[in-house]
Amino acid sequence: MDFSIRTFNKISPTGLNRFDPSKYAVGEEVDNPDAILVRSASLHDYAINGNLKAIARAGAGVNNIPLDACTAKGVVVFNTPGANANAVKELVLSGLLLSSRKIYEGIHWVQSLRNSGEDIGKMVEKNKSSFAGPELYGKTLGVIGLGAIGMLVANAAESLGMKVIGFDPYISINSAWQLSRYVQRAEKLEEVLSNADYISLHMPLNDKTNGFLDAEKIALMKPGVSILNFARGGLVERKSLLKNIETGHIRYFVTDFPEADLLGHDQVITIPHLGASTPESEDNCATMAADQLMDYLENGNIRNSVNFPTATMPRNGGSRIIIGNKNIPGYVSKITSRLADQNINIADMLNQHHGDIAFNIIDLDSPISHQEISDIRQMEGIFLIRLIPPNN
Repeated sequence: MDFSIRTFNKISPTGLNRFDPSKYAVGEEVDNPDAILVRSASLHDYAINGNLKAIARAGAGVNNIPLDACTAKGVVVFNTPGANANAVKELVLSGLLLSSRKIYEGIHWVQSLRNSGEDIGKMVEKNKSSFAGPELYGKTLGVIGLGAIGMLVANAAESLGMKVIGFDPYISINSAWQLSRYVQRAEKLEEVLSNADYISLHMPLNDKTNGFLDAEKIALMKPGVSILNFARGGLVERKSLLKNIETGHIRYFVTDFPEADLLGHDQVITIPHLGASTPESEDNCATMAADQLMDYLENGNIRNSVNFPTATMPRNGGSRIIIGNKNIPGYVSKITSRLADQNINIADMLNQHHGDIAFNIIDLDSPISHQEISDIRQMEGIFLIRLIPPNN
């Protein structure tokens, strides 16, 4: 076997079948793996061994992966943005309806009539007005975060006849191209908060976004606003949220991330993290994760990494070395000079950086020994180097 892949959680067979069994050993019992394929299992207590080269998360969030430790040890961490986007979009749309039409409460009330016999029809007609709610058509949805999921939500809501205001100061070119021209782009977050009847969050959870919707931001919202969080738990400061639900300032809170203090509130609808729980989504995420792992292990190419820069270069058939180092000015010339001192000719080269991290792909015209690789590894600032054999 060329490589070994350890899996955590139940990974879709559609993705696992991407691995050629003559080249890859794949399974939950694999020891000392070259790579890990994971869904939601926490790896924070996992001992990162010296052989581990990459981790692929079959999903978008990577809070279950120790990114700093991985980066320090040269482990590239991948995610699969957009692979589950349609599944989450559909659940968000259901959340919009649940927070508007009192469908959830109505279903539960009808179940309470199961012993009422022939009187059910009359009771329904008498009490159905208790579950009346407004239509979405003509209402304003604020979408905070216009990535793969937020963009789809914005477009779908617009097609339902809603007025949509989107805010994302870091929107990607790809999302911008796909965003409906009828979606209004807000220059400031306050435009969304003060005008929306419904607000949907679509952003990552990190130190800057933890408790993003706090008392100050909630105070800017329209009375009777509904908030939907299908992105990540922790984006909404719950003490302020619950206080504003009690006063009626927030009409509904719908989330895919239940917490103990959210349970038992009539105006809170908690869903058991079903955003990506569709067979199509699981297949897409696993396939995308597997393909990214294989391309990195076999070719050194990086796509959709959260801790390393995007770096892809076609193979020329010969040997290739990949190098991760601290992003220091002039460091590339040090690497190329070191290779020249060993009479090793460079056929092609790519250098990319991501913050403090630089990543180099170097194709060679002449052979290089493992000892020479080991010598380069000793250069100050290098934390990753790997020789990839010819692919022809």
